[in-house]
Amino acid sequence: MEVLRFPDDPRPPWIVHPVLALGNFDGLHRGHLKIIERVKRGAAEHGGVAMAMTFDPHPPRVVRPEKAPPLLMTIGQRLEALDRAGIHTAAVIRFSPEISQWEPEAFVRAALVEWLHVSEVWVGANFLFGHGRSGTFTLLRTLGQRYGFRAEKIDPVRYKEFVVSSTRIRRLVGEGRVDEAGALLGHPYVLVGTIVEGRRRGRELGFPTANLHADNELIPPGGVYATTLDVDGVVHAAITNIGVNPTFGDTTAASIETHVLRYAGVELYGRRVQLGFVLRLRDERRFGDVDGLRAQIEADCRRAERLFSRLSV
Repeated sequence: MEVLRFPDDPRPPWIVHPVLALGNFDGLHRGHLKIIERVKRGAAEHGGVAMAMTFDPHPPRVVRPEKAPPLLMTIGQRLEALDRAGIHTAAVIRFSPEISQWEPEAFVRAALVEWLHVSEVWVGANFLFGHGRSGTFTLLRTLGQRYGFRAEKIDPVRYKEFVVSSTRIRRLVGEGRVDEAGALLGHPYVLVGTIVEGRRRGRELGFPTANLHADNELIPPGGVYATTLDVDGVVHAAITNIGVNPTFGDTTAASIETHVLRYAGVELYGRRVQLGFVLRLRDERRFGDVDGLRAQIEADCRRAERLFSRLSV
């Protein structure tokens, strides 16, 4: 993927008639993907370049950090997801206190017109921009008419009875309802990170675990989950415990420990992996002895095996 950064990078001369998806795109959920598909179609119809413009850091981190939500994706995940969706050129606004003070027209003129020379801009139904989030879609369309680009929006996307939004998905993940979050995302919720050395208690129990140091801000709550572990592009069925290991008296530092079902692959320490959350199986709880814990882990593995046999993982 080609990544341009505003205001640091010059506009490449090879970008012609850019058709732009504009938004935060946290999670790149079903609603975002509808915008992406429309942008790709528009670029193909007019011989232009399909692009996405996003923001880093997330604007609330700058304007109201005490109320900023934990994000579903790192900026790296976001760009990789856009690339997989067919957007191979992204513009990242380096969002700063100075830019946060720009009125909507100043942002449009500087970033969209003078820098990118956009021909079309597509946004979600609730997209707001500019100082105090005062820029609406109606204003964006008016500014487009003034500066010579087309502005369009995508109506809210519904999945079953729910409107799909990053805010709703964050709440579901925060409540451990990862299967519902995955339905709105269109893919499992994923943590990325590095496998680090643990206390090797899982190995002693007969269920060796990979301990994940996650890059993400939003971690599902404590409990046992059916998960997938992507190692070098190979997806493995797994179960994951998030918590403090109460059976062993650990009550302070939470950990993310994944046991890969039937794993016979490479050593995982130090590897970058992706951990996908499919279904919450149960709460974390304290057992009276190690044998009770081992029996429960065996039951968790059997349940996960049945689930993954239906999912063909």
